[in-house]
Amino acid sequence: MADTVALASLPPAGERLVRLMQELNFGQVRDLVVRDGEPVFDPPPRVVREVKFGGENGPRPEAAKGDFTLKAQVREMLAQLEALGDGVVECIEVKHGLPFRMTVEEVTA
Repeated sequence: MADTVALASLPPAGERLVRLMQELNFGQVRDLVVRDGEPVFDPPPRVVREVKFGGENGPRPEAAKGDFTLKAQVREMLAQLEALGDGVVECIEVKHGLPFRMTVEEVTA
C-alpha cells in the first residue's frame, strides 16, 4: 500500500471500517469477517466501547471530515487484512480512533 492514501480512495467496506474506528475512538472491534482481503459487515462485527471517566469519549474530529490522508497504522492494518485474504479478525484494539493491534487466530499444519 502506498505511503499516502486518502480515505476516499478506499473501497466502501474499508472506508466503513475506518469510520467505525473513528466513531469508537477507544475500544475494540471483534469478530470482523474478512473476504478477499476486505472487511465484511454481514454479519456485523461486535463493538466494545471503552468509556474513560473524565476522558475523551466522543468520536475523533476526523469523523466529521469528508476525506483525509490515512495514518500509517490504518494503512498497515489494511495491508494485514489484504494479506489475510479470508478469515476472521478476533479483535482490533482501537486507541484514539486508530488501530493499535489486532489478533487473528491461525491454524498451523
